[in-house]
Amino acid sequence: MSELLEIDETGRMSREEAAAKLRALADALARHNSVEMVKNGHRITVEVPDEVQLKVEVEIGGDENELEIELTW
Repeated sequence: MSELLEIDETGRMSREEAAAKLRALADALARHNSVEMVKNGHRITVEVPDEVQLKVEVEIGGDENELEIELTW
C-alpha cells in the first residue's frame, strides 16, 4: 500500500498573486512532465503524464463563491 501525501496551500492573497501562482503552475506543466512543490522545507516532485483529466467547477451563491480547478491522472 502506498502512503498518501497531501500538500495543501491555502492562504489569503491578492487576485494578482493568485494569478501569478496559477501562471507558474501552468508554465511548469507546459514545459516539464513534473511539478515541484515544497513542504516543511522538503522539495517534492510530482510526475505528471502527457494526458490528464481537467475539471473546472464554479459555485456561486451565498456569501462565498468558489472556482475549483482539478487535474487528475
